[in-house]
Amino acid sequence: MKEQAQWRQEGGCSCGQIRYAITAPPMFVHCCHCHWCQRETGSAFALNAMIESSHVEVITGTPEVIMTPSESGKGQIIHRCPTCRMAVWSHYAGAGEVVAFVRVGTLDNPESAPPDIHIYTDSKQPWVIIPPGASQHPGYYKPREEWPESSQKRFMALKNREK
Repeated sequence: MKEQAQWRQEGGCSCGQIRYAITAPPMFVHCCHCHWCQRETGSAFALNAMIESSHVEVITGTPEVIMTPSESGKGQIIHRCPTCRMAVWSHYAGAGEVVAFVRVGTLDNPESAPPDIHIYTDSKQPWVIIPPGASQHPGYYKPREEWPESSQKRFMALKNREK
């Protein structure tokens, strides 16, 4: 992965009203196979790049912020294009608004953020094939056991700022 200072990826919604950049590499990328993500995305999984919200820069447009229910019962804040309604990133209660979960498919170069882990594989669609050797868990996982040390430090810095 490239150095943080040199890393920038742009993305946006389908209609082009919302354009954004992420200005650092993701801390970690989840491929979530839970039924809730399947329903929300209309697909077999959700692919989310976790990054500090301070590294999400809106270039054009103003995303609409919508609170939606979540499986945890704590809700999810989704930033969507007000025109085409595409979700571009969200915030989950567990991480708070300091962490953005950027929808990898909205990046201009989604190949720049491949999944680091497959989660909730107990509910993945049977025709989805996870690559051999990929990290996978039937439910959630322990970040301290999966995240690289540099990502753990970035996340802890965020949590310490919240206090």
